[in-house]
Amino acid sequence: MDSFAVSITSGVIIRRPRFFDAITIALFFGSFQAGMPILGWLAGIKFSALICEIDHWIAFTLLTVIGVKMIIDSINKEKHKKRFNPLNILVLLTLALATSLDAAAVGLSISFMDQPILIPALIIGTVTFVISFLGVFIGNKVGILFGRKVEFFGGTLLIGIGIRILTVHLQA
Repeated sequence: MDSFAVSITSGVIIRRPRFFDAITIALFFGSFQAGMPILGWLAGIKFSALICEIDHWIAFTLLTVIGVKMIIDSINKEKHKKRFNPLNILVLLTLALATSLDAAAVGLSISFMDQPILIPALIIGTVTFVISFLGVFIGNKVGILFGRKVEFFGGTLLIGIGIRILTVHLQA
C-alpha cells in the first residue's frame, strides 16, 4: 500500500504520464518489493537485529526528505525552479527502497519459519507492480482536478507514511 500511495503521488506530479512512465515506476516498486523479502530471507537470523533496528529510521528519513521537497515545490510559485521528478532514476531508487524496507523483515520472518521465499516474493512483486501501475494514472487524474494542492497533499502523505513506519516499529 505504501508503493500504491507513492505511485499515486508520482502520477500527480507527472503532467501527462505515458504508458512507459507507469511501467517504469511499477517495475521499480514491484522489483524492490519482490527483492527485499528475498534479501531479508537470505540474511536470516544472522543479521536480524541490524535489519530490525534501522530499517524504519532509513524509511522515515528518505520519505520525509522527499515529502518535504514535494511540499516546498507545491508552495513555490516560481516556474523556473526545478521540480521534484518521480521519473528520475535516483528518486525512483530512493522511493522504491524506502517503501520496501519493511519487506526485508517479512522475508526475515519467513526464514525463521523455515519456508521457501520465491512464491511469496513473486506474489508481493506482482501485486505491487499492478497497483503501482494503476496508481500513476489514478494520481494523474486526481492531480488534473486539484493541481498543486494534491502535490502538497502527496508530500504530506509521504511524510505520514514515513511517520507510520517509524511509529509502528518503535511501538513493537
